[in-house]
Amino acid sequence: NPCSQAGALAPSPNPPRPYVARGVRRAQRAIGAVGRMMAESQVEAPPESSGPSGSGPQRPAPVDPPLPPGDGGGGGGSGRGEAAGAGPRRKRSPNRLFVEESVNDDNSVVALSPAKMEELNLFRGDNVLIKGKKRKDTVCIVLADESVDDQKVRMNKVVRKNLRVRLGDIVALHPCGDVPYGKRVHVLPMDDTVEGISGNLFDTYLKPYFLEAYRPLRQGDLFLVRGGFRPVEFKVVGVDPGEFVIVAPDTVIHCEGEPIKREDEELLDDVGYDDIGGCKKAMAQIREMIELPLRHPTLFKTLGVK
Repeated sequence: NPCSQAGALAPSPNPPRPYVARGVRRAQRAIGAVGRMMAESQVEAPPESSGPSGSGPQRPAPVDPPLPPGDGGGGGGSGRGEAAGAGPRRKRSPNRLFVEESVNDDNSVVALSPAKMEELNLFRGDNVLIKGKKRKDTVCIVLADESVDDQKVRMNKVVRKNLRVRLGDIVALHPCGDVPYGKRVHVLPMDDTVEGISGNLFDTYLKPYFLEAYRPLRQGDLFLVRGGFRPVEFKVVGVDPGEFVIVAPDTVIHCEGEPIKREDEELLDDVGYDDIGGCKKAMAQIREMIELPLRHPTLFKTLGVK
């Protein structure tokens, strides 16, 4: 019995110091409490756990081990399991995707992996609403591409420009549902892309671009048409009905009016890192040394970087 062993300690020839005596008394109380707990567990053990009669005191009933952290057991788990379950790791939304350069230069198409299309319940040729920065959004046609990563979406520069995003930025992609066929759309060219160009812009650029393509258009978006001697950029001035329409064969396309002057905000987004071919190592160093401190000054101040 641990209690009897503690009580049989030989007295010290020297009188114990006050703090030593207090420590001994605390140890004796702790040992006594352990003995009482063991006795109570033997008394309260269930009948089926007891051995044959006359075999002496029985061992306490076995207790199930606590659940390891992360197991999804019911109530009554260990403290570690409860702490782990209290704060589950936040999962990224499946609709948030990283922007990647498009393989085919089409202003109306974005590409996803087949697994991501199945996860978002999308089919080839569906219309999707894409949300970018500065409250910008647009509508595109989604296609499947097995070479695309599950966490990325491929789009060309025109779509990125309408969304105000760059390569590597995150966009939100959602099913758009039914987009109505447009009755009328009004588009005008940008003045800096039609200088020196004469002739009918509708026959040379717009008609081949929209012919039997069923392209979606959003009011305020820009799109680039390659034809004639050089590409011409147009802006969607208005659509009817609503803000999103599909240009069908019976949609009336108006292009009468003076060319539009490019806004200052559009000039700032005209050239970016994705316009530079190669030099990836040099661009990474420039972004790390110049761009990141300007975009995240608080982080660098916290780290003490000057």
